[in-house]
Amino acid sequence: MAPIRVRIAPSPTGPLHIGTARTALFNFLFARHHGGTFILRLEDTDQARSTAAFEKDIVDNLHWLGLSWDEGPAVAGGEERGSYGPYRQMERLERYAEAAEQLLREDRAYPCYCTPDELEAERRRQEATGQSPSYSGRCARLTAVERRTREAEGLRPAIRFRIGPGTVAFDDAVRGRVEIDTAVLGGDLVIVRADGTPLYHFTVVVDDAAMAVSDVIRGEDHLSNTPKHILLFRALGHPEPRFAHLPLILNPDRSKMSKRKSQTAIDDYVAEGYVREALVNFLALLGWSTGTEDEILSLDELIERFDLGAVQKGGAVFDRQRLEWLNGQWIRRLEDDDLVERLLPFLEADAVAGRIDRVPAAAEVEAILPLVRERLPVLGSIGDVAGFFFCEEVGLDPSVLIPKRWDRATTHDGLQAARATVEAAGASGFEAERLEAGLRALAEERGWKAGDLFMAIRVALTGKTATPPLFESMVALGREQTLERLARAIDTLEEA
Repeated sequence: MAPIRVRIAPSPTGPLHIGTARTALFNFLFARHHGGTFILRLEDTDQARSTAAFEKDIVDNLHWLGLSWDEGPAVAGGEERGSYGPYRQMERLERYAEAAEQLLREDRAYPCYCTPDELEAERRRQEATGQSPSYSGRCARLTAVERRTREAEGLRPAIRFRIGPGTVAFDDAVRGRVEIDTAVLGGDLVIVRADGTPLYHFTVVVDDAAMAVSDVIRGEDHLSNTPKHILLFRALGHPEPRFAHLPLILNPDRSKMSKRKSQTAIDDYVAEGYVREALVNFLALLGWSTGTEDEILSLDELIERFDLGAVQKGGAVFDRQRLEWLNGQWIRRLEDDDLVERLLPFLEADAVAGRIDRVPAAAEVEAILPLVRERLPVLGSIGDVAGFFFCEEVGLDPSVLIPKRWDRATTHDGLQAARATVEAAGASGFEAERLEAGLRALAEERGWKAGDLFMAIRVALTGKTATPPLFESMVALGREQTLERLARAIDTLEEA
């Protein structure tokens, strides 16, 4: 068996999105599981839309996900790796020209002089008669004299590959035996534009053959392209690789996930505070199953267990709630210092945006981890969950400050009594258990429900009705800050 060599070949015409990231991950897992080679190739022939910024986004986010390649182009000031390069298509144009010349020489391809207007008119005629659009092949039988005449008229030809009649069959690692009649492929295939630019179907075959790619693992949307690619491999004299087509990623309503309708850019998930471990874990389970009930798997565990044979045929639903759940599970597993390091950039962003008054020191964040870790669905929610710790004042809405079963006067009395109780406890009594005991005793003495009193205190200290545990939060805030905020809440009620 030939060595395992797989590739991910993104086009730098947009940011790295969920679909490409999932495909990259499956290729990476397959290569690592079998001790093979994982290749990064940049398909940058669309020069009008390709940008350095998109390339950087793709490279950076693949690295962020932990997907390192064995061979690939020079990026970010590094050096090209691998002996099958270059790994950018724009640096391989000479190779495509040679392959196209081979096909022309062997009459497996031919020059096509049809203009865009002629092709459009042909398409409309076919649609008007209920036919599927397909190239008629009118340039396929031109004589040498007819070709010279057209060129003398100033027409520059594209190059079309002869598809020919028949059925293309192959064994797909996911879908099993696949047979496709070439009649549905749209006729002879343009492989080089009139301006000399090679097209995707051609370049991908030339590159995969030259780079000895053993397995092409890609999305199901490429399934209909595979017969064209197989025919090109054969025409160029190369054995075709094995194919595996991954299920489509679907929205919860089972529509196809797309950049227009869905959040697909990996960078958006990074910005929200999804951790790489969770996103990788989630992407791996989008269409693949371990065969067990295990759901929380590290990258090393995924590599050990990955099996293309366990990839499902049906669409994989992108369940945002499941992703959030996995993210929470991974946040809980992070070491304290690691979690603090990951949280600090989000707190810095909150400070810049004015949502908190200062950026806390790492030690301050570590001190509140026991209070907030279980409450963080994403890292970016740290400001909502714990921002009140790092504000000089919290916004107080009197209507929120007053519990549902209380009126303004009762709330005012409750907060005054609570402040007096906390102050009387002194510095030595400023511990969570003692604070709770003292305030529960106060509620019982006054005939209040403890929950109402605690809610008034909670809002007074944090500005929110839902927060980390109240008494532990009081201790984290400190005695002086707690007393000051209770006093400010009392003032707010008096001024309301």
